[in-house]
Amino acid sequence: MEPRKRITARVSEGVRDTLEQAAELLGATVNQFVVQAAYVEAQRVIERESVIRLSQKDAQRILALLDHPPKPNRRLKDAVRAGQRVMRAQD
Repeated sequence: MEPRKRITARVSEGVRDTLEQAAELLGATVNQFVVQAAYVEAQRVIERESVIRLSQKDAQRILALLDHPPKPNRRLKDAVRAGQRVMRAQD
């Protein structure tokens, strides 16, 4: 079993009362309630920040570009040359 770590937080009396009430309604301790709620929210934030969501139209456009990429234009070629110069300077 993995060792457990402690998390503490100072909250106002009103926040504590609300947490106690919610925990009681679910039959949990305040600690169990807070940890579970924080964990669920943490998962939601990580997913939101890690996943790119596209409309079906945008996804089809990206797949089409992958299948048939446009020819490199002058700006892209210039950027590649500039990047190569930077890489050579770092060697």
